[in-house]
Amino acid sequence: MSDILEEIVGVDIGGTNIKAGRISQGNIVSKKVVAVNPEETAAQTLDKLFAAIDGVITDEVKALGIGVPAVVDTQTGIAYDVQNIPSWKEVRLKEMVQQRYAIPVYVNNDANCFVIGEKLFGRAQGISNCIGLSIGTGLGMGIIINDQLYNGVLCGAGEIGMLSYRDSILEHYTGSFFFTKYYGSSAKSLYEKAQEGDRRSVLAFEDYGTHLGEAIKNILYAYAPKAIFLGGSISNAYPYFKTTMARNLASFAYPRQLEQTIIEVSQLKDSAIIGAAALWLHEKPI
Repeated sequence: MSDILEEIVGVDIGGTNIKAGRISQGNIVSKKVVAVNPEETAAQTLDKLFAAIDGVITDEVKALGIGVPAVVDTQTGIAYDVQNIPSWKEVRLKEMVQQRYAIPVYVNNDANCFVIGEKLFGRAQGISNCIGLSIGTGLGMGIIINDQLYNGVLCGAGEIGMLSYRDSILEHYTGSFFFTKYYGSSAKSLYEKAQEGDRRSVLAFEDYGTHLGEAIKNILYAYAPKAIFLGGSISNAYPYFKTTMARNLASFAYPRQLEQTIIEVSQLKDSAIIGAAALWLHEKPI
């Protein structure tokens, strides 16, 4: 992270937590995690955001970047219809955060921040066309085309989780919703039990891998990226769903393309925070 020499704060707004980190001389030197509840009011969630930022910010911080699971007007910093935070229908994040901290603020989609982090500081360095697939509360996707982040209108590109699938949408089978609906427990709890050898938990992730493989096939058909990097909390359980995911991918119609595609878990810790902090570089080539 040598490109980030100034002190910058990056914020990753998720469906269950808001994570803020201060980066100094290329390293995360302070981190604050605040739990959020989807039942909270817009004001309550905003207070949680401020609490996370307050926990890491100093007078030396030069800018602040925020990744949010929503469509975003990157010029005005307005987030619309924030997924997993129902009360945030239209939130002027840039304006409110800038008023509070009096420093430049940048806002983008959280999956875009993940792929920016991977492109600048992770395994995607040197790869011109790649995808960052965030699997956690929901399913988010960031897209790099010809070394540039592709936002689409209002950062709406990459919302693959909203595609129709079975009786619902892909996100309901590839995010944490899947585990609570079909296995009555959180992905985190099932992962812990799978590590202890619980067969039912292992089967839950094997089932999950089949659905994630279907999502990845859609990505391959639409974008044909050189690499797909998996991030988000569920990616920790990769050893338990890798085999069934690959088994589903075996039915992909273009095996030579698949052979040349890298699919792996991101090794970059807190890549969404790092990518959000790096939003201040957004006008420069990635």
